[in-house]
Amino acid sequence: MSVVAAILASILAGSLVYCVLILLAARSYLSAATAPRAPASDLPISILKPLAGRDLGLEENLRTFFTQDYPSCELLFAVRTENDPAVDVVHKLQAEFPAIASTLIVTGKPPYANAKVYSLDRMLAQARHDLVVMSDSDIRVGPNFLAGAAAEFADPNIALATCPYRAIGGPRLWSALEAEGMNTEFIGGLLVARLLEGVKFAVGPTIIARKEMLAAIGGFDRLKDYLAEDFMMGKLAAELGYGVILSSNIVEHHIGSENLRVNFIHRLRWNRSTRRSRPAGYVGQLFTNPLPIALLVVAAQPAWWPVLIPTLLFRGFAAWATSKTILDQKLHWVRLLLQDLLSFAFWIAGFFGNTIMWRGHRYKLLPDGRFVVAGVKESGR
Repeated sequence: MSVVAAILASILAGSLVYCVLILLAARSYLSAATAPRAPASDLPISILKPLAGRDLGLEENLRTFFTQDYPSCELLFAVRTENDPAVDVVHKLQAEFPAIASTLIVTGKPPYANAKVYSLDRMLAQARHDLVVMSDSDIRVGPNFLAGAAAEFADPNIALATCPYRAIGGPRLWSALEAEGMNTEFIGGLLVARLLEGVKFAVGPTIIARKEMLAAIGGFDRLKDYLAEDFMMGKLAAELGYGVILSSNIVEHHIGSENLRVNFIHRLRWNRSTRRSRPAGYVGQLFTNPLPIALLVVAAQPAWWPVLIPTLLFRGFAAWATSKTILDQKLHWVRLLLQDLLSFAFWIAGFFGNTIMWRGHRYKLLPDGRFVVAGVKESGR
């Protein structure tokens, strides 16, 4: 046995253990999600929706927030310019649902790199209610979403909830593969983190939070220089002792249908930013894709080809536990295998380079997770 094969075999063993952890983590999450809740609450809620362009299915996505079965809420939308294509969609829905309190804010050019954070900051300043939902434009929710959120926040110890999401891919292969990864690998990582160390993070695209907590962490001004502002929000809240949970409210993330080039740019941005936001966790992602590791083991030691059988079984059960039992989403086996290989390749690529492309602009990532426009000298905190 070669040294390389032995090392790869050890990594593979760790990957199979990780698959078992996903099964345990999924069971733990389901137990918590079905546990008795506090009495129903009717806390008034402000919904913040940063918009930029007319995403695929935007009207349908926004409509689900206008049709909530909830007595007290308001909707705030933010666009950069008055001629943004999303403006017409918002005006149409406002006319269709005049009884729902809603406001459209034109922010102008953001004064710093993270335009989304600037939009959230502007909306938060006008939000009337203490409980806020921050949700991206590509999210759809069920009619009882706000009622479920209010029930969780009836517990005064909860200050932030990050909502898991069911990824819905578009018609292109690359979109479908990314959705498969989100519904298996990504959600699996969240569940394992919750199991091992509790929820000390937040992830977009939907976060629910109390204004008190946002003010305590320094507001959006504290987050404006970070690309992964959602992760930092949860991290800072947990460090201050606020209750942070992985919500039982599952939303739908309609990721559109990007072509190969755009999808690859997006994936590379995600990996490079994750490496800087969670350096140790990013290295640990080596264990989240057992199939590529098993193939490398066989390449180094062809006689060990039988390891592929338990690898496929372990990976399949772990993927089923997240995609089917947690998200109630059909698992596509061929897509899963292709996505695992693609994900491993982008994980390796994420270790190289420090620039990203985001909405047509190039940015430089700093070692601590902050980012600046490429070519602009780093500023202080």
